Amino acid sequence: MPAIIPFDCQRMLLSDEAPPLFLAEVAVRSVAMYLLILGALRISGRRGVRQLSLFELTIILGLGSAAGDAMLYHDTPLGHALVVFAVVMALYVGFNRLTEVLPRFGDWLEGVPVRLVVEGCLDHRALKKERFTQKEFFGELRQYQVEHLGQVRCAYLEATGQVSVFFYAPADTRPGLPIWPDVLAKAAEPIAQAGEYTCTGCGYVATWPPAARQVCPVCGSVCWLPASTAARVA
Repeated sequence: MPAIIPFDCQRMLLSDEAPPLFLAEVAVRSVAMYLLILGALRISGRRGVRQLSLFELTIILGLGSAAGDAMLYHDTPLGHALVVFAVVMALYVGFNRLTEVLPRFGDWLEGVPVRLVVEGCLDHRALKKERFTQKEFFGELRQYQVEHLGQVRCAYLEATGQVSVFFYAPADTRPGLPIWPDVLAKAAEPIAQAGEYTCTGCGYVATWPPAARQVCPVCGSVCWLPASTAARVA
């Protein structure tokens, strides 16, 4: 291997193996990877983003390798990394400006708040569309000390991936679907005795007589649990 000359400006800024025009290819690669990262995050859903905005997370992913390689490897010229940084930051500013000029584009790219609970019932279609499982959503609600859906007036999945929950007053709590895992595991298809039951698929509440099989008119599920009326204790 050739000897490494410390602080060799030619080696630090440009590669001995690539002509200066290669910087243009680096810029093209940066644009392509930036768009690929945006697309991957858009497909994976907002739950992967959480507190970071889509653009902030894209910068972290897009610049991480460029910065790390330029710091560690002598054969990675700083000039290439500088082009990557310049292009990615220009794309970041450009996309931010574009979302301000075209609000619909921003809504499509970053998403809009989606209501997942409506007056104590789960919107299972919205949940499926957002690629958010019922198990994950109920886990989020339990962080708010929610015992059953009848305590929740409405809940939103925000564009950041966070869940916002609004509650009924204790006196206005409705019968609802229990969300404790051990209770959900006891869901059964036959209804042994008459009473108020809730569908385990969407939280629909109805009074049923004893029956071997009852189909939920909202989501088509056949599994039911006795509806809970417990008041929320924060």
